[in-house]
Amino acid sequence: MAHIGKRVVKGREGIDRTKLYPLSDAVAFVKERATAKFDETVEVSMNLGVDPRHADQMVRGVCNLPNGTGRVLRVAVFARGAKAEEAKKAGADIVGAEDLVESVQKGEINFDRCIATPDMMPLVGRLGKVLGPRGLMPNPKVGTVTMDLTNAVAASKGGSVEFRVEKAGIVHAAVGKVSFSAEKLAENIKAFADSVAKAKPAGAKGTYIQRVAISSTMGPGVKIEPNTVMGG
Repeated sequence: MAHIGKRVVKGREGIDRTKLYPLSDAVAFVKERATAKFDETVEVSMNLGVDPRHADQMVRGVCNLPNGTGRVLRVAVFARGAKAEEAKKAGADIVGAEDLVESVQKGEINFDRCIATPDMMPLVGRLGKVLGPRGLMPNPKVGTVTMDLTNAVAASKGGSVEFRVEKAGIVHAAVGKVSFSAEKLAENIKAFADSVAKAKPAGAKGTYIQRVAISSTMGPGVKIEPNTVMGG
């Protein structure tokens, strides 16, 4: 039997792991129990009524969190000429073309988000085996293959989070830091849930959003009444 640490035991005190809490209560629990010496990340996970093995039940999208993620993201952009200059002016951390492809192929991946102009995709496509497993491959469905680099870079820097359903039918994302106010965390969680709801695939049957839970990096998970994260 696995050993359960004192921090975990203390964090679970007062939380009924079988109960569904209103969003406001769940956020309060998570903030109260975040006792690490660093600013813990708050993550939301949602169990969806989909089977991602079927193409018509894939859930994927992007959400612009109203209050950001609390993280400073490094953004790389594949572009040439005037578009490369646009990306630099927009605040991209790394901008390049063949030179950037070469760096990535060598394992130099010093960025958290990757954007490309459409004309660069034949070149970027060579990096699929490197960027794909890390969730960094540019994709037009989530706005990271675009000619509008100014807005794309701003969204990535400002708090947009991508999501993609996993094999078990779960989507998750970081939605802020425990230092955020309860109101800002609740707003971000509702925005994320709304984006996931809007991404409901045509092939989904029955209850779409089945379970919702939040937790901090080192804290316990708290289950939420799904209806309290939708709308409002």
